[in-house]
Amino acid sequence: MAAPQQSPLDALALAGERQTGEDVRTQNVMAAIAVSNVVRSSLGPMGLDKMLVDEIGDVTITNDGATILQKLEVEHPAAKVLVELAGLQDQEVGDGTTSVVIFAAELLRRANELVRNKIHPTTIISGYRLAVKEAVKYIENEMASKADELGRDCLINAAKTTMSSKILGPDADFFAGMVVDAVLSVKQTTARGDAKYNVKGINILKAHGRSMRESVLVPGFALNCTRASQAMPTVVTNAKIALLDVDFRKHKMQMGVTVTITDPRELEKVKEREADITKERINLILKAGANVVLTTKGIDDFCMKYFAEYGAIAVRRCKKEDLRHIAKLTGGSLVVSLANLEGEESFDPANLGLAEEVSEERVSDSECILIRHPKTHRSASMILRGANDYLLDEMERSIHDALCIVKRVLECNFVVAGGGAVEAGLSIYLENFATTLGSREQLAIAEYAEALLVIPKTLAVNAACDATDLVAKLRAAHNASQTDVTKKSLATTGLNLSRGSVRDNVVAGVVEAVQAKVKMLQFATEAAITILRIDDLIKLEPQKSEADEMQG
Repeated sequence: MAAPQQSPLDALALAGERQTGEDVRTQNVMAAIAVSNVVRSSLGPMGLDKMLVDEIGDVTITNDGATILQKLEVEHPAAKVLVELAGLQDQEVGDGTTSVVIFAAELLRRANELVRNKIHPTTIISGYRLAVKEAVKYIENEMASKADELGRDCLINAAKTTMSSKILGPDADFFAGMVVDAVLSVKQTTARGDAKYNVKGINILKAHGRSMRESVLVPGFALNCTRASQAMPTVVTNAKIALLDVDFRKHKMQMGVTVTITDPRELEKVKEREADITKERINLILKAGANVVLTTKGIDDFCMKYFAEYGAIAVRRCKKEDLRHIAKLTGGSLVVSLANLEGEESFDPANLGLAEEVSEERVSDSECILIRHPKTHRSASMILRGANDYLLDEMERSIHDALCIVKRVLECNFVVAGGGAVEAGLSIYLENFATTLGSREQLAIAEYAEALLVIPKTLAVNAACDATDLVAKLRAAHNASQTDVTKKSLATTGLNLSRGSVRDNVVAGVVEAVQAKVKMLQFATEAAITILRIDDLIKLEPQKSEADEMQG
């Protein structure tokens, strides 16, 4: 009688489970599709919002793909790849987070069908790589329009297109102009003459009350804080800013330190010394030339007196994150301790940040500290108004996406038509390109072309339109533009979801940054390839500690 065959895991002496081949691939594809189904209904201007409630009851209402997936506690390793993919798209481009997940899942679904039809995954991967290479080339050469030829309206339209699917959609006209002004106000020119736009130099503050349309753009970096004392000046010109993580309250002994006093007269000297320690710290900073002091800790009445007498503005309880931003903008450094290597206290004037003016101004209903014309980078602040926290948080996410897209349009200087125009055009082009190949990659490229149509189909379904009819009209228009020279203008045809028809989306002002589309294709393809390459899953059991073994 033959001996029972030993499993590979037993041979390797691995403690865990192993799954191989089609089972693993199908599992991974199903996990990816499940993740894409969560965000599918939130795509496009007619997309719906999701309400997410965490374990402690905090509520988030959003239709931003990256935010939805971050809040979900995804455990499946292949699904985690798509969650990271949405985060990467948000980080690199700022918009297109939902479409990149939907497209990647569709690529995987179609690849899985090909594998079942006995096409090797390596062939599919090389087909997908060839398809994305051709697609990017076609977008840049045939579909992109120069942004500077379209003028400022192009930037406003790009911002409006991004906002159309967000909560700011109805007020997109108002906010688009504000976003464009904010991005243009932080323009920097590098040594090579390239224009760069530092979006991190735009601070977004949120204030309850009033309507959304009463939000304002303020020149300079705004801090949601006020002067520590009304005796301090409201304006300081040629400001030298000390950024500190130091407490300016009367010095107290550390925990565990005891001072034994035998003579009652010594007690007064101890109290005086405690007061002197704080006074010496203040003098160190003021002697270094500082006339504005921002600290993350507290400032008591005793210390306020010294700052007020010197004519300096002191601000307490600032956020550490805000101070780091100000350090970058003003060329200063955030100082966490005044102690030096000799064990004494000192403050180096090189740590001071410089700005033309620091002032306290009333904006809307409250005062804020404004830092104008900082030394190294230009800055601006947007103060958003809204009814509640959920609304303000979603407004902030929408504004951030719009800022990133306007920045991308300005830096790459090319835009493409939105509303499914790029995907439909690429689908026709790649179908024709696939027929020119005499290899097995032809099948993978044809499936890639079909997968691209998932974006216009989903847009149409979310807008309660007939997806089959609309996509057929869209494909017909793009086929005519690629085959008939006289109809080349149809290349910018996209969906008009409010009327359930097709139109020229560049004329209609529905435009997107080229980089957003290119990155979406590249990231989605790479993610699909990463998951497609997996044919073996080994889950190791957690190692038992000695205590567990003894209990067992």
